[in-house]
Parts: sequence; structure tokens; C-alpha cells
Amino acid sequence: MSEQAASPPVRVFLADDHPVVLDGIKALLKADEGLELAGEARDGPSALRQAIALRPDVAVIDLAMPGLAGIEIARGLLEANPKCRVLVLTVHDDGTYLRDLLDLGVAGYVLKRSATEELRRAIHAVAAGGIYLDPAIAGRALRRDAPAEARPRAEHAGVDLSQREIEVLRLTAIGQSNKSIAASLSIGVKTVDTYKARAMAKLGFKSRVDVVRFALSKGWMNSGDA
Repeated sequence: MSEQAASPPVRVFLADDHPVVLDGIKALLKADEGLELAGEARDGPSALRQAIALRPDVAVIDLAMPGLAGIEIARGLLEANPKCRVLVLTVHDDGTYLRDLLDLGVAGYVLKRSATEELRRAIHAVAAGGIYLDPAIAGRALRRDAPAEARPRAEHAGVDLSQREIEVLRLTAIGQSNKSIAASLSIGVKTVDTYKARAMAKLGFKSRVDVVRFALSKGWMNSGDA
């Protein structure tokens, strides 16, 4: 039996106002022994209320929900339960909201048109602590939205980052909190803040989005198969 099969299944909460989409995702969960349905909702207020109460491992949220926008559901859920991994499911392929969502702490962004296997991989990836950006949109959206000074530059290769600064940046990019990073590296939370601030200053970065973009360019976001 594989490690994944032996581990407790990932509890997934679904929020989408389209019954066909909900049924499709539920069928996906049922077909994967590593995933289980924790609950579902078809409007924004119910989604936020139930997701907070049920405390799922992963919440898959439609960006356009009636009554309360998906980004507001994500904000409220992450404030109430920072350990929940939020995966946004959307029809928007222009990446308009991607930068705001990453800054908010959302762990994944998947297009509804993507194959079912893409969504399955995304759920497993964010549940394992990573960030999953739909390959159909991530690179283009991040490059387009980046101010010129924050785009990957050749001189970044010559920036002298310590090994600890690199570790902190990488863990920040994949969505870990300062507290989690501190525990992983056996250092204090204030020390994590210091390493992060120092590394971002060296690179000229202003936000977590810049860190994610840099991590993508370095291949730090690549994960093994789910």
C-alpha cells in the first residue's frame, strides 16, 4: 500500500453555484481514495459559514459566487482558519485576480476549462503545502502584471543570498506561514522575518507575488507527482 493511500484522506470543501461543476468535482473526489468530500455550498455566505465550521484541509472555491465573491470567501476563511489551503476555481483566463489572490494567501488558481486531472493534481499539491498555478495562465499573468523593476532580471543571479535566506524565500513562495517556516528550520519567528526582509531587500521585491514569481523562475515551485 502506498504512503498516500495509508495517510488520512484530504478533506475537501467545495463552493460553486453550478450543479454540473459540483457534481463533476464530487465524482473526482469519489474516484480518488486520497480525497474526501468535507462539505459543499452553492452561494457565497453559506460557503464561508460552512467552510469555517467544517475546517477542511482544502477549500475549492469558485471565484464568482452569488451573495459573496470568491475572493471575500477566501479572505474570511483564511482569517478564521489560516491552515486551510484555498484553491480558486475560475473561468477567468486573463489572470486579472491572480496577483491579489496570491497576496491574500490563496494556494492555488485553476481554470475550469482545465482537465479533471489538472484539478486533482492541484488539490494534492496545495494539500501537501505547495502552491499550484494553472500552467495555462500563471506565467503569462505574472509576467504581464509585474512592474518592470520586479520582473526577473539577469542581475538577480549575482545577488548574494545566504542558504538560510534562500530556504526562507522558498518556503514563503510555497505558502508556508512564518510560524511554519520557523518550525521547519528550527529558528525563531522573528529570525524568519529578518531573513525574509533581508532577502527581499537584496532582490528589490515588495510582495509575496514577487517571491512566487522568482521561485517559479528558479524552479523552486516544482513538486513531485501527486
